[in-house]
Amino acid sequence: MAAGTLYTYPENWRAFKAQIAAQYSGARLKVASSPPAFTFGQTNRTPAFLNNFPLGKVPAYQGDDGFCLFESNAIAHYLSNEALRGATPQAAAQVLQWVSFADSEIIPPASAWVFPTLGIMQFNKQATEQAKEDIKKVLGLLNQHLNTRTFLVGERVSLADITVACSMVWLYKQVLEPSFRQPYPNVTRWFVTCVNQPQFKAVLGEVKLCEKMAQFDGESSTFAEMQPKKEAPAKKEKAAKEAAKPQEKKEKKKEEKKPDPEEEMDDCDAVLAAEPKAKDPFAHLPKSSFVMDEFKRKYSNEDTLTVALPHFWDNFDREGYSIWYCVYKYPEELTLTFKSCNLITGMFQRLDKLRKNAFASVILFGTNNDSSISGIWVFRGQDLAFTLSDDWQIDYESYEWRKLDPNSEECKTMVKEYFAWEGEFKHVGKSFNQGKIFK
Repeated sequence: MAAGTLYTYPENWRAFKAQIAAQYSGARLKVASSPPAFTFGQTNRTPAFLNNFPLGKVPAYQGDDGFCLFESNAIAHYLSNEALRGATPQAAAQVLQWVSFADSEIIPPASAWVFPTLGIMQFNKQATEQAKEDIKKVLGLLNQHLNTRTFLVGERVSLADITVACSMVWLYKQVLEPSFRQPYPNVTRWFVTCVNQPQFKAVLGEVKLCEKMAQFDGESSTFAEMQPKKEAPAKKEKAAKEAAKPQEKKEKKKEEKKPDPEEEMDDCDAVLAAEPKAKDPFAHLPKSSFVMDEFKRKYSNEDTLTVALPHFWDNFDREGYSIWYCVYKYPEELTLTFKSCNLITGMFQRLDKLRKNAFASVILFGTNNDSSISGIWVFRGQDLAFTLSDDWQIDYESYEWRKLDPNSEECKTMVKEYFAWEGEFKHVGKSFNQGKIFK
């Protein structure tokens, strides 16, 4: 069964598809959609994110095993079960047909009509009128298809229903008023049936059909806030006239002037990226005498047993840092060893901003289909660092955590074995396979 994290922004209908599919299949899906776990326009432009998702687009999915996917239809397909995908080749092909239909026939006109009413696109009367006609054709085709069917493919909800319904959510919420949808009763009956399924409601909440077609308001604050570039040319013109300097100097200044960073972003990104940055989660802690970076250099460049470990214990600040032992809770789900290692690596990647204040050695023990994962973590502070930031809480609940006493022989033995990747590992009961270092 799939388990992982979906990165998106709030109320993203494309992400709804994957979330609803997971509700049906039972896939364990965590959603990172708001700060500090995910900030659209910031998080998706970081090197760590782009390393996994080069386009920087959302929704994006990263499995607990490190498996990554972009494109909403691929993610929804992956998180589905056989019943949703189509149990026969014919049914599977029909599901794909409707998924493609939603992308090519519904989304373009729906966006052209609905987005201006949400204040995220300028209104164009000709485009809107054409979009209305295109939507009428879509509704007519669906109404005829659903005349003798409860769902689009087969006798139960499939990924076809999930995809098409999600592509129509904003149509029904914003513009398909009673008089407009009246000629298409089969479509409305089908849509209401879908969105009232428990799996849909768990994601969408209560979907209220619009009573009056929403209109674009050119003076709306939402649209105005998304137009930071509109006034810039006027200001520049005014400044240029007042300056009244020689043409050569003006051209030179234009060449030297650096572009406004906001102007390099699209309007939606600019607004969403304007949110204040999160504070340092460790800012409340006093300074420590233990220099983590110095230890990491020793560990990376010199012998572990004769240099790095003695340095660690000679300089370790028992008041400013703590040592923790972790064990993966679901060893029965671990199959091939390379997949298990990807699970560890995926967690490390998602904790990139924690590196400055933590060090860990996590080890995979055993062989294919008979393995376990455990490790030693060193954190700044006396509590689990994961609780300090929502960004860091995606994976840690999959592990059991136990704080160790740095003065105990148990702790010293475990630190030695896990840092050196050698020893008896009596508490494990399986042989060392491979390890991963977080530093």
